[in-house]
Amino acid sequence: MISFLFPPAPAVSLPVVGDARRFPVRRILCVGQNYAAHAREMGNDPTRQAPFFFSKPADAIVTDGGDPAYPSATANLHYEVELVAAIGEGGAIVGWAVGVDLTRRDLQAQAKEKGRPWDAAKGFDQSAPCGALTLGALPEPEGAIAITVNGETKQSSTLAEMIWNPAEIVGKAGELWALQPGDLIFTGTPEGVGPLVAGDAVEATVAGLETLRFTVR
Repeated sequence: MISFLFPPAPAVSLPVVGDARRFPVRRILCVGQNYAAHAREMGNDPTRQAPFFFSKPADAIVTDGGDPAYPSATANLHYEVELVAAIGEGGAIVGWAVGVDLTRRDLQAQAKEKGRPWDAAKGFDQSAPCGALTLGALPEPEGAIAITVNGETKQSSTLAEMIWNPAEIVGKAGELWALQPGDLIFTGTPEGVGPLVAGDAVEATVAGLETLRFTVR
């Protein structure tokens, strides 16, 4: 029987629409600059280069209506709405959710300038709000993706604008990692990313999926 120095952290999981079971989260992989217009707004070339990945820890998830806190060590917190693919047995996509990649943009800019990793900019506590998981095929593969802040639309695009579609992203990720049940893949954000402050009410949507709502504490 295994004993621990202290109790292990509780399992991180997502609710599943129409199902009492939950999706246990193993890890979070994220794709950078997967919409051409967003790549341009970040000062990069949107040609169809191989997708690149970064990660967030599983416990960065904020779910079940939780409200993320404004993080320490930043004066420029940004929202990025994303379609999230959930991985099941055999590395296949078993479901979908709406997620928001919260980013310490100032720390990311500093890391880029110095050629350093993005961990502090992307993988901080409560940096991955995520909605409930919808099992099965993506309801609207080319549907709308959007985010509003205090009722004002900030990002509005369609999944059809992705440079790499979800199946291609999963295939590329599978070349780099042995994908396992419980992995989540944030598939990139469209143009229009911008700042959040404490008190901002956020609503993130992907056509056919459960809406994600939270307020920055």
